Amino acid sequence: MSATGLSSPPHRTGRSARPRRRTRRLRLSDPHRRVHVGLAVVLAILTIISGRLVQLQGLDGMKYAAAAEELRLTTLDLPAARGQILDRDGNPLAYSVEARAIFADPAMITAPGRTALALAPLLDVNADALMPLLTKEGRFVYLDRGLNPSVAQAIMALELPGIGELVEQRREYPAQWTAAQVIGFVGRDDTGLAGIEDQFNDVLTGTPGQLVYEQGRFGLPIPAATHSLQAAVPGSDVQLTLDQDLQFTLEKAIAVANDNPGVSTVQAVVLDVATGQVLAMAGSPGYDASDPGSVSGDQLGNPVVSHVIEPGSVNKMVTIAGALEEGLITPDTVMNVPDHLAVSDIVISDAWGHDPIDFTATGIIGKSSNVGTVMLAQRLGDARLEEYLRRFGLGTATGIELPAESDGILVPHTEWSGSQAGTIPFGQGISMTVLQMASMYQAVANDGVLVPPRIVDRVIGPDGTVRDQPAPEPRRAIESDTAADLRYMLESVTNEGGTAPLARIDGYRVAGKTGTAQRPNPECRCYAGGGYWATFAGFAPADDPRYVIAISIEQPDGSGHGGTIAAPVFTSIMSFALGDNGVAPTGTPTPEFRLTTDDA
Repeated sequence: MSATGLSSPPHRTGRSARPRRRTRRLRLSDPHRRVHVGLAVVLAILTIISGRLVQLQGLDGMKYAAAAEELRLTTLDLPAARGQILDRDGNPLAYSVEARAIFADPAMITAPGRTALALAPLLDVNADALMPLLTKEGRFVYLDRGLNPSVAQAIMALELPGIGELVEQRREYPAQWTAAQVIGFVGRDDTGLAGIEDQFNDVLTGTPGQLVYEQGRFGLPIPAATHSLQAAVPGSDVQLTLDQDLQFTLEKAIAVANDNPGVSTVQAVVLDVATGQVLAMAGSPGYDASDPGSVSGDQLGNPVVSHVIEPGSVNKMVTIAGALEEGLITPDTVMNVPDHLAVSDIVISDAWGHDPIDFTATGIIGKSSNVGTVMLAQRLGDARLEEYLRRFGLGTATGIELPAESDGILVPHTEWSGSQAGTIPFGQGISMTVLQMASMYQAVANDGVLVPPRIVDRVIGPDGTVRDQPAPEPRRAIESDTAADLRYMLESVTNEGGTAPLARIDGYRVAGKTGTAQRPNPECRCYAGGGYWATFAGFAPADDPRYVIAISIEQPDGSGHGGTIAAPVFTSIMSFALGDNGVAPTGTPTPEFRLTTDDA
């Protein structure tokens, strides 16, 4: 064989050699390609990240910064101090102080037993009483409120998990029982629930403030961070017409009377004759305004304005006033009066048996003759009697600035039964509040002009602005000559032969009227076994009246008369009012009174 035949064809050899060289070059360049690809990927990622950063920091930066700040912002409500309640001289009867509330977040409490044991002595409660609160469902529960800040500080110093404090206000009543029925009280949320606290709640309540601040580590404020403050605005003060010293004296006097056997309640009110302003007012038993929960709910009102009584013979004044005003009698008119009189289906009797007596009109009221009064009412007529009762404010609320005032009960004369026509003239079958009773006598003492009673003098804003309360519209009940005759006739009641010598005050002339009315028995809806109301209403000095006082003593189990148990309470309160306010003793002599034709 030739050598040529033993070798490979040149073209095949050339074709097969070139592909092998290309394959070698690819293998040599593969790491470089991976580097390039990786670099491209990294650059792409960096580009994306850079773009996102630009978006976040540039385009969305403000939004996210605001959101972050919002997460750090905390809003704190700032409680507003409730306005004060003051007496006529500016002495505080109610005011607010800063206090603390302690609360728990049960979800954060890991050891409720130990927490309860730690808190119990500081909260002055049994640890067992705290356990239900510390373990209940939810994230918030009050443990105690109205605490002294020092107590809260001691609790927070324990650093108990899940225990926190809140700033709030606590209402203080420095006089406690004194004037509590007038002032009222507030609830846990500082909202008025009775008395002036209730009636003037919107005025006394301030406007809460708000503090918005950025919160840093551990919830502490960031001093230099953005914040806003809207200051709280305190409530306005309400100044009353009450005289605190006279109020205390009145409450002491009625408390003594309430200790008498058979007495359940005693009520009294003092009015200024010229203005109708209430200087003192209370019912006994009362309550401590700082602890209203210690008495039953029916003791938390103000009976002087909300409870009605049948006044008894105190109401005879209106019958006499109508007869005088209509010219049917004069103080010296003589009437022959028996000791009983049939009216419709009942018999009216005097409180004592007697033969027919020639009474003067003054004697009828001085001796408190039921029969003589009914005889005068028959001359006057039912329609005109009703007119005078309404002139003196009966059947209509006085409008005093206190809640739950009653209108009293006076039905139209067209609806009177025959027996009512016989009993209303001397105060049975008609009902009124003790405040209405006092207002009737204020009109007589004030020359016949009735000034509706009021107890709020002014409102003082947090900026010191004074807003006087609108004065009530006076109205004439009777003419001044009629009022003068009535004052003379009523003065006979407290002098020799009258029913209330115990109402006399040394050095002063006193006028007034006693009353003893049967009290309805709720068990039988009749008068049998219901007991009595003993009443007295009067004013002094009789020749220049300054003060009017009305008294009512409820006796479910007693039978004391107005002249024996109510008149002494009047004397006690009126003596203080005259002396404490420097009213000079009467300078005019007491007139002589002709009660019967037998009198000289």
